[in-house]
Amino acid sequence: MNSKHTENIKVIALGGVGEIGKNMFVIEVDEDLFIVDAGLMHPEGEMLGIDVVIPDISYLIENRSRVKAMFLTHGHEENIGGVFYVMQKLSIPVYGTKLTLALVVEKLKEYGMKNQSLLKEIDSDSKIEFDSAAVTFFRTNHSIPDSVGVAVHTSLGSIVHTGDFKFDQTPTSNHVSDISKMAALGDEGVLCLLSDSTNAEKPGYSASESVVGSEIATAMYNADGRVIIAVFASNYSRIQHVINAAIENNRKLAIVGKNMMNVLQTAIKLGYIHVQEDLIIPLQELEKHPHHKIAILTTGTNGEPLGALNRMARHSHKQLNVTEGDTVMIAATPLPGHELEFSKTIDLLYRAGANVVFGQKQVHVSGHGNQEELKLMLNLMKPKYFIPINGEYKMQVAHGKLAQQVGMNKKEILLIEKGDVVHFKENSVRTGSKVTSGNVLIDGLGVGDVGNIVLRDRRLLSQDGILIVVVTLDKANKRVVAGPEIISRGFVYVRESEELLDKSALIVKEIADKCMKDRLIEWSSLKLNIREALNQYLYERTKRRPMILPIIMEV
Repeated sequence: MNSKHTENIKVIALGGVGEIGKNMFVIEVDEDLFIVDAGLMHPEGEMLGIDVVIPDISYLIENRSRVKAMFLTHGHEENIGGVFYVMQKLSIPVYGTKLTLALVVEKLKEYGMKNQSLLKEIDSDSKIEFDSAAVTFFRTNHSIPDSVGVAVHTSLGSIVHTGDFKFDQTPTSNHVSDISKMAALGDEGVLCLLSDSTNAEKPGYSASESVVGSEIATAMYNADGRVIIAVFASNYSRIQHVINAAIENNRKLAIVGKNMMNVLQTAIKLGYIHVQEDLIIPLQELEKHPHHKIAILTTGTNGEPLGALNRMARHSHKQLNVTEGDTVMIAATPLPGHELEFSKTIDLLYRAGANVVFGQKQVHVSGHGNQEELKLMLNLMKPKYFIPINGEYKMQVAHGKLAQQVGMNKKEILLIEKGDVVHFKENSVRTGSKVTSGNVLIDGLGVGDVGNIVLRDRRLLSQDGILIVVVTLDKANKRVVAGPEIISRGFVYVRESEELLDKSALIVKEIADKCMKDRLIEWSSLKLNIREALNQYLYERTKRRPMILPIIMEV
C-alpha cells in the first residue's frame, strides 16, 4: 500500500515519553504533518494548584499550514484530554472511532466549543488517503472499547503507532485484537514502530478481564453492608463488571459524581455498556433500601478513582460518607507518582470503619500488556526501527531491552525525550535536533496562563510563607505618614513573634526615612532596599526566606 515516493520522514514526541499521560506524537511525511493523540497528564506534586497538564503545541502552531489531520487511538483522558486545545489553535480534521469521538464531544462541551464539524468517524477498516501517505487502522484490546492502532503508509515502509494495548484472549466484550492485520503490516514492512511501554517492567502476561468479573461479584456477595466501588471513569470494562455483579447479587446501583454519570450515559446511549433500566437509583433514594441491597459506583472529578473516595473517608463529601460496616472496593491501580495518595486514602478508609478490598483480590487488571505481549507486538510488526513510547524513561529502557531479546540491534532502538526529532531517510536514521516542547498548565478556566514564574511563587509561598509590608509616604513633605504595617501569612504566628515583627517594622521605617532624606523617591529602588534588608534580617533570626511584598502608598 505504498504511497508516492517519500523523501523525508520525521517522528517527533511532544508528550508521552519520560512521563505517564500527555501522549502526543507527530509524524511528518515530506511536507505533511499528522498528529497522533493529544492527551492530558495529572499534575505532579510540585505543580501546586494545577488541575491538569497538556502538551505545548508551539511547533504545530508554527507549522499550521502543513498539519493535515489528528488521529486518536482511544478515548482515555491521557489521549484525548488536550484535543480541545489543539482545536482552538488549529482547524484540522480529527479522526477517531465512534466512542472516542463521543467522549471528545463531551470534553469540547466543557470548554464551550460547540463546532463539531471537524470530527470524522472511522473504524478499524477505514483507509484515509493524503497526498503524501495513506493512513489505516487496526483494532486493539484495551480497558476502553473502540481502541485502535494507527499506521501511516509511506514508500519507505509504514510508521505504526500501537496506542495502548494488551492481548487478552478472553476479553469481556467482542473487542479482540486484530492480530492478522498487525501481522500483515509486519509482512508489508514497518519502518518504525511506536509501542506502549507502560508495563514493560512487568514479566509474563497481563491477567484477563474475565478474571475480574467473578472477583468483583464474589467480593460483593461476601459484603454484609453497602459496597462502594471506585474505578477509573473511562474503564468501561470495569464499570460493566460492577453492573453485572450488582445484578447478580440483587443490589441497586447508585452513581456518585457528574463525571461518572456523563460517562455512563454516553456509554449506554452508544451501546457499549448494557444495564437494566431499574438497576440504577438516584443517590437520594439510598435510604429507602437496606444496606445489603446497595452498591455505589464512584470516581474523581478528572476520572481518577480516588478523588471522591478520599472526601467520603474524611466525611467531607456533600452527598455520601463512608461509615462503619461499608465495604470499599478499589478496582484500579494507582497512577505512577500517586502511590502515596492511594496508601493514605486506604488508611483513611480503615479509620472510617470500612472493609477495604484492594490488591489482595484481583478486582482490577491492567489494560496494558506485560513483557510477553510487548514481545508479541514486536514479532508481529518486525520493525526496522523501534521507539518505545507511552511511559516513564525507565519503562522505555525496559521496553528497549525486550526489543533486543527478540533480535533487534541496539542501534535500531531509539530512546527519545520530549521535543526530540527522529529523522528517517531511505537507508539511515538521524536524531539530535529538537523542537519546542513542554507543559501547558490548566488551572481552573485558565489555559497556559500559569507558567514557571507563577509556580515558583506558589512554591515559595508554600515553603516559607509571605510577609506584606505596607508603608504610606507623604512625598511633598518627605515623611512617613502611616506604617510600616507588617502582615504575615504562613511565615510566623504574629502573637508569638511581636518582637521580630516590631524590629522588622523599625528596619523598614529607617530605610524609608533615609530614602526621603536622600531624596531617593524612586519606588522600585525603595522596594528593593526594603526587600534586601528584611530578607537578611529575617534569615539571620529564623533561617527562613518568606516572600517579601512591599506596598508603598502615596498621599
